[in-house]
Amino acid sequence: MNDRFVSLQLFARVARSGSFSVAGRAMGMSQPTASRIMAALEKQVGAALFVRTTRAVTLTEAGSDYLSRIEPILTALEEADHAVRGTGELRGLLRVAASSGFAIRGVLPRLARFTDQHPSLRVEFILSDDRQDLVGGSVDVALRVGVLDDSTAIARRIGTVHRIVVAAPSYLARAGTPASPGDLADHTIIVGPAGRVMEGWTFRRDGKVSSVRVEGRFILNSMDAAGAAAVAGLGLLSTGDLAVLDELEAGRLVRVLPDWEMGSADINVLLPAGRAAKPSARAFADFMEAEFREVQAAGSRGERIAS
Repeated sequence: MNDRFVSLQLFARVARSGSFSVAGRAMGMSQPTASRIMAALEKQVGAALFVRTTRAVTLTEAGSDYLSRIEPILTALEEADHAVRGTGELRGLLRVAASSGFAIRGVLPRLARFTDQHPSLRVEFILSDDRQDLVGGSVDVALRVGVLDDSTAIARRIGTVHRIVVAAPSYLARAGTPASPGDLADHTIIVGPAGRVMEGWTFRRDGKVSSVRVEGRFILNSMDAAGAAAVAGLGLLSTGDLAVLDELEAGRLVRVLPDWEMGSADINVLLPAGRAAKPSARAFADFMEAEFREVQAAGSRGERIAS
């Protein structure tokens, strides 16, 4: 393989991982070899591409600019290989960013059908409830729920999450079942990540709007933990329907105030702007769109959320 091509591939891997040793292992070379190749590349381009410290390796401004220029080239070469093979098989590494809760509930249960089609593809998940920087984090594709604030990404809406109120049967047996939004003032409230910035819960039915100010007794910064608290019977939880789908189907949670709507949020798949999307990123985006289209179709048939 051409030495320059190897150095460019290695440079992109070091930029993504922030480590010579991690990038070197991925390409079958030692840390000293990876470091030497990168030093040679910097000498060749005539600029420092990395800031090296004992803790991490980060890109310089010149390095960031260089990465943004060479990644389309590497992606184009990968796409050319993909086209020439003519088999539809995807290879290499796909980096996917998502919140941990959405990945666990919405993505991973569906992933096997995608990876079975492409056994040579490796998938790396970057999971965080904070919004990831697609370009700075070298993310190939991201999945996000709610309002988008990343103007450097190309977004495609692939589905919808509906906000609902749920509780465990044990809690409702103990505290009673609310008959209207106004009854919520007498109930214990669980607040998860999505509810931390909400001052109240707003309900709509038949053109009528009812807003209720709620105060969480149990406040959790993990959606999975908030769901577990609801299953344990600690109180009422407002969450996206997808986050508690399994619990609703199993009867561990039931929907409260099912005749009232609380609004919805879009599920978007994002690809970084300014560089060509990897074939694997486009294929993943198409796959997830088809999957969530089926989820929404099942919901419209009444197969998803039990009242």
